[in-house]
Amino acid sequence: MQKQKIRIRLKAFDYKLIDQSALEIVETAKRTGAIVRGPVPLPTRMQRFDILRSPHVNKTSRDQFEIRTHQRLMDIVDPTDKTVDALMKLDLPAGVDVEIKLQ
Repeated sequence: MQKQKIRIRLKAFDYKLIDQSALEIVETAKRTGAIVRGPVPLPTRMQRFDILRSPHVNKTSRDQFEIRTHQRLMDIVDPTDKTVDALMKLDLPAGVDVEIKLQ
């Protein structure tokens, strides 16, 4: 029988929220008897925007803004039914995007 694996990818703008969510997922999976690999920090994606400060002149005067997207990757190896049920009932913060793939 082939082993199943759940791959969880978390994305958030705040690194504290994403680390807290990853810790909750790891604790929940370990409590139900599954093996967890991770969380592995993936490269942070930075988007930078340059905006003109003045509406008319002074082209060289600009404001710079950036958005940082932090990512974490976790694998849950050989999950049980209890693990899947516990992960479905888990309540994560609103600022965290969760992608779950079953392999």
